[in-house]
Amino acid sequence: MKFDTPATTNPIDQGKVVGRAQDRIDGPLKTTGTAPYAYEHHDVAPGQVYGYPVCATIAKGRIRSIDTEAAKAAPGVLGIVTAANAGKLGKGKMNTAHLLGGPEIQHYHQAVALVVAETFEQARAAAHLIKVDYTRSDGAFDLAKAKGQAKMPSDSQDNKDTAHGDFAGAFASAPVKLDATYTTPDHSHAMMEPHASIAQWEGDQLTLWTSNQMIAWSVGDVALTLGIPKEKVRLVSPYIGGGFGGKLFVRSDAVLAALGAKAVGRPVKVTLPRPLIINNTTHRPATLQRIRLGATREGKITAFGHESWSGDLEGGQPETAVSQSQLLYAGENRMTAMRLAVLDLPEGNAMRAPGEASGMMALEVAMDELAEKLAMDPVELRIVNDTQVDPNHPERPFSQRHMVQCLRMGADKFGWNQRSAKPGTRREGRWLIGMGMATAFRNNLNMKSAARVRLGADGVVTVQTDMTDIGTGTYTILAQTAAEMMGVPLERVKVELGDSSFPVSAGSGGQWGANSSTAGVYAACVKLREAVAGKFGMDANSARFEDGMVVAGGQRKKLADAAADGELVAEDKMEYGDLAKKYQQSTFGGHFVEVAVDSATAEIRIRRMLAVCSAGRILNPKSARSQVIGAMTMGAGAALMEELVVDKRLGFFVNHDLAGYEVPVHADIPHQEVIFLEETDPIVSPMKAKGVGELGICGVAAAIANAVYNATGVRVRDYPVTLDKLLKEMPALTA
Repeated sequence: MKFDTPATTNPIDQGKVVGRAQDRIDGPLKTTGTAPYAYEHHDVAPGQVYGYPVCATIAKGRIRSIDTEAAKAAPGVLGIVTAANAGKLGKGKMNTAHLLGGPEIQHYHQAVALVVAETFEQARAAAHLIKVDYTRSDGAFDLAKAKGQAKMPSDSQDNKDTAHGDFAGAFASAPVKLDATYTTPDHSHAMMEPHASIAQWEGDQLTLWTSNQMIAWSVGDVALTLGIPKEKVRLVSPYIGGGFGGKLFVRSDAVLAALGAKAVGRPVKVTLPRPLIINNTTHRPATLQRIRLGATREGKITAFGHESWSGDLEGGQPETAVSQSQLLYAGENRMTAMRLAVLDLPEGNAMRAPGEASGMMALEVAMDELAEKLAMDPVELRIVNDTQVDPNHPERPFSQRHMVQCLRMGADKFGWNQRSAKPGTRREGRWLIGMGMATAFRNNLNMKSAARVRLGADGVVTVQTDMTDIGTGTYTILAQTAAEMMGVPLERVKVELGDSSFPVSAGSGGQWGANSSTAGVYAACVKLREAVAGKFGMDANSARFEDGMVVAGGQRKKLADAAADGELVAEDKMEYGDLAKKYQQSTFGGHFVEVAVDSATAEIRIRRMLAVCSAGRILNPKSARSQVIGAMTMGAGAALMEELVVDKRLGFFVNHDLAGYEVPVHADIPHQEVIFLEETDPIVSPMKAKGVGELGICGVAAAIANAVYNATGVRVRDYPVTLDKLLKEMPALTA
């Protein structure tokens, strides 16, 4: 099915199942511990054994020798894989570094060997007996120092500099100016489920039970890495215990498991131990950002400039921190630019809302600072600079843009009028109280997505697609879509996900999963409705599917009867025309936060959080709310505590476990409220929905930083906002 004209009324608009708050259909499996995650498929292949990785202890250099003799002689050891005996290996398109290193070492904790043994403990013990001798090379590990050598990324049109009007002239002549630099540190995904895989070879056919967000991408990359046809690779990933972008691509656990299984002739299971994940896999790269804003005294932005520097391994990608600045606010004269430095740190890559999450940590603080220079309310400054068209291409309108409604509603619901206009002046006993806000913005992306639907003689509709559920509620929204389309209750729909033998879906990532994958199920259900109507001699266009019945032309038939002679199967995919080129498709929101800061110690406590979101039709308000409050929590971590600390001498992340890498816990997070605007967007898909899972993080950290400033009068431009950065400038203690 091709979606190339705006959606009109269709069965989804009935709203009997879609758009209603539904419990997750996979919830009972997860709460009872019976949903099998990647490492827990104990019965899928007999004779499973264990692999334990050995990872590099230098950041850059070369392996001189590997002594494996003691490890080979250790109890239970079945085999040892290194680059020397693994055979010729390629590199996946989505990987920057090789997933098995040697003899060249590209980053700290790059995998250099795998020990396979009968038990996990035997594999781990033997791995510690391997001795690797390295020649260390000098590397670049400091973004600030490498900034001068950073270059324009050259591989993608999306990474090019943008310019409109005369930014330099407009900035020079602006009555009110802001020129400030902000920094964001490296971040870890820190998902609950580690990277894990089980590999089995049956002849030349490889099956991987793994934890992966994008099945089709990863099938291709496994094939490229191992040098085998894609048809010889099957990936299975029905349940994923968190990914946040860290599992978009194949990681070393999958490749090591496949190599280990081939070497010993038995199924091998590999998990990356916690202390190895952060340096071995990917992270959100640090940024340096310079923002220049020029405005009239009435608050109209006349000059808008945003530049960002980030680093990655040779051949890597920039953190696209300027992306929202190309679209979010009006301004005739504007420029954005990104520069990429080569750093010999572990690979930088996608993490929840890549680009906007980091970019808005800076931009939305800059807007707060500009509002202060103008003596203007921060909410009103943003409203004054609203635009209904792409600022760089004014002929291109937004498909829908309700940013102003989000901000006004948020300000009203949060009690923004109680905010102190003078920072550092509102006190409650020992606590300084402040409010902050920020706009939320994230683009909507549509991805081609396919599904297969089956109707059985029992009236059960089964959905099959390689779409994944990373804890986001995918099982449920796909079931809701099929139930709405086929006129059956939710409990009469069965959903099977995460298997590369199913039709290729959008996958989970980039906030595109929900809208795209449900659109694929919609397309398949249209085909199934046609097949059912054909069985009954009805007109598919006029037939109504409701309450397990099919009604048309005076006939009323049981849906199940269409499959009485055999199961009906339909398959289709949703593809997209050029509507995304004609209309800018984005999601919007407003974040509001209240904090308390201890006047003596500068300890920060978040007291209230509110998000108001505009993201088209909300398919399941219950799971969507969970997505947003999870994102808000992640934003709180980015604001106040998360930082991968770089050892700039030796080139690795020092705090590479969940003891040293701090993330929010229950005590850090107060009451959170989420409001969704009631709307649909017919330009994006037949579902009239957009993504919301990443919108919830965009702007949160800045809203918190702005609230801390309002509470204390101390402006911190280098994240995380920690008490040591506040103490010297805190307001004087009162008696």
